[in-house]
Amino acid sequence: MEREMNFWDLCVACWQAIVRFFAACWRVLSHMLRLTYRYWWLVITLVILAVAAAFYYTRYPNVTYCVNAIALLNGPTVSQFEQTFAPLRSQQLLPPGAPIGPYLYEGKVTGFDTYRVIDCRHDETPDYVDFAHRSTGSDTSKVQMQDRLCVQFRIKVKNMALVPEIEEALLATLNADPAFQQAYSSYLINLREEAAFNHRQAQKLDSLTSSYCYSPFGTTALPGVSTSTGVAFYGDRKIRLFLDQIYRQHEHMQRVDHRLQMAVAPITLENHFAVDPKPVNGRMKCVVLFFILGWCGACLLAEIIDKRKALIAWLRA
Repeated sequence: MEREMNFWDLCVACWQAIVRFFAACWRVLSHMLRLTYRYWWLVITLVILAVAAAFYYTRYPNVTYCVNAIALLNGPTVSQFEQTFAPLRSQQLLPPGAPIGPYLYEGKVTGFDTYRVIDCRHDETPDYVDFAHRSTGSDTSKVQMQDRLCVQFRIKVKNMALVPEIEEALLATLNADPAFQQAYSSYLINLREEAAFNHRQAQKLDSLTSSYCYSPFGTTALPGVSTSTGVAFYGDRKIRLFLDQIYRQHEHMQRVDHRLQMAVAPITLENHFAVDPKPVNGRMKCVVLFFILGWCGACLLAEIIDKRKALIAWLRA
């Protein structure tokens, strides 16, 4: 009969697995060091070539930056946007005559991608962009916003002056989609009706407040003069009547009015495309990466040379 594993046995098994992993890594590293010592001429040559390739890859005209902007979806859903954005991500099957086409085909802009915008406080305000793709649609603490997406592309420093032109061409390409236009039309009608309703409700609250709220006796204001403060005076007591409702209504009205002003097209940008100051192919990062790749490749080639006789015998067998 098999013995049931308790928590202590599980901890021991995990520790033994970790020890075996580090022991295997040490054996591989020690073997690579021995190969480096025996075939130092080969290793040094390949490492120098790899570092030279890193410097060539990170020369100034080839330095690449990420450019980001928050796209506001005025009607289209996230799934519709992803479907329309797919040709830009793959750089294939673009609509004929798309304004962004020349920039893609000439290689002036690459690496189109989208990231979800997260609202942590559930107040319909973006808090941060999930560049690591760690959020899910069912996450209740990191809510993915349904009306915003972060759009990103990569551009070389020599083409940096084209960012405004690329922004205009990208928006023109996306807003020309018929599905976006249809969703935008219905969204704009509903948004205008909501804005008009909010203004009517604000006027009703203001008139109701003016009817119930009066200046207290003994103040500089004339008795009986109506105000719109949402506060009523009964003797020396001050009672809040509609002030909280007025504040909430005013805040909601401002938010809807802002969306209505921004909704000039199916897809708009909350901010212009901003360049990430950290380059994608930073020199130090690429030199270290190419150095490691060159050393590993040199050790692999040295291992093949070291076992060439056994390899030839295995091939002849």
